[in-house]
Amino acid sequence: MKKIQFLLIGGLLAASGLGAALAGPVEDAVAEVQHEWEVTRYQTPVKEREKRFEALAAKARQFSEAHPGRSEPLVWEGIVVSSLAGEKGGLGALGLVKQAKSLYEQALAISPEALEGSAYNSLGVLYYKVPGWPIGFGDKKRAEELLHYALKLNPKGIDPNFFYGEFLVEQKRPGDALPYLERALEAPPRAGRQIADTGRREEVRVLIEKARAQMAN
Repeated sequence: MKKIQFLLIGGLLAASGLGAALAGPVEDAVAEVQHEWEVTRYQTPVKEREKRFEALAAKARQFSEAHPGRSEPLVWEGIVVSSLAGEKGGLGALGLVKQAKSLYEQALAISPEALEGSAYNSLGVLYYKVPGWPIGFGDKKRAEELLHYALKLNPKGIDPNFFYGEFLVEQKRPGDALPYLERALEAPPRAGRQIADTGRREEVRVLIEKARAQMAN
């Protein structure tokens, strides 16, 4: 059977709603997972990422279980599991993306606006990157709805603008995508998120060039 590649799921968003000024058990746990995620995603050699994401997924699960009723750990557990799926690729990733989907849905049921709507954004990304029926649950229309929700909650954020721009490029709508990508490039820096911001901006620049190439053809 032909392998299915869940492309770029490993690049799922780094939630932007955690400020450096916040403090507390949940915030500390989320900050720890968040930092390890961005180091693994942007500063770790490709061949080492899968093992590191597996270890981080186990840690994120412990944090989620230690803080029931809070959505933030669930969002970040979902991001880590999605990233692990991206590293594994193929049919073996399908179970992981279904797990991530469930985690985001649990987070939304608790607090839809947590982390500036990051669960909406992350879930929307899954819906447009995962294949549709009968293999997976992918749904481009649902993806766009979720990405719109995320933008309403965080209209200037780097991640919601990047991922909606990416969605539009993949849908061959580069003219619609460019304003969102440019907004992502101009997004204000996030406190304590230099690694993620630097990596994401480079991804934005690459996608802008892709969008411009689409428009030229």
